[in-house]
Amino acid sequence: MKAGIEKMDSQEWEGAISLFDRVLEQNPSQGQALNAKGVALFQLEKYKEAIPVFSQGIEADSASYKPWFNRGNAHFELGNFKEAISDYNMANRLDPAQTDIYYNRGVALLSNESYEDAILDFDMALQTNPNQALVHFNKGKAQMGNNDPVGALESLTNAVNLDPKNGAAYYLLGVTRLSALNQKNEGCADLKMALSLGYQEAETWVNDFCD
Repeated sequence: MKAGIEKMDSQEWEGAISLFDRVLEQNPSQGQALNAKGVALFQLEKYKEAIPVFSQGIEADSASYKPWFNRGNAHFELGNFKEAISDYNMANRLDPAQTDIYYNRGVALLSNESYEDAILDFDMALQTNPNQALVHFNKGKAQMGNNDPVGALESLTNAVNLDPKNGAAYYLLGVTRLSALNQKNEGCADLKMALSLGYQEAETWVNDFCD
């Protein structure tokens, strides 16, 4: 088990899996080995293979939030947003102090177009650490989906202040200013910034609406 964890630390995922398999030959219901093997499969982008391993981990230790959370991540990568949300809900019940759960569930809720619930989760993540550019960015996307352009403007502004190289955030800022708030000068400045950062989708807006 220890050698497998060391392989994980050095990102030798295949080697880690073979070591965890040796643990599981001795004890097929060793929860830590099952969860760790699932994580290694996840890192190899073998999401479909990881899910049943995490499920075995849940059976072995249903009180641990980790296999629920990790299975949720695998479901999310496969686009199974409802299943991901269900797993995140269980992980959250088992350990409400884990802030990663709020962010990941928020992104899954956003992908599922459950905007209000997503915003609540992003707010929970920001309570712990307000300086997370990606959380502000996704909160802004959820607020746009929830028809709250003023709130989106604040969140996206926070995102670019924390991460000035986020071209997608500048793009959404520009689109929000132009389409919802009629702020042409500021919106065009944001769209041009997005374009300068390599976000090509801004080019059409710049050509159509900006001088």
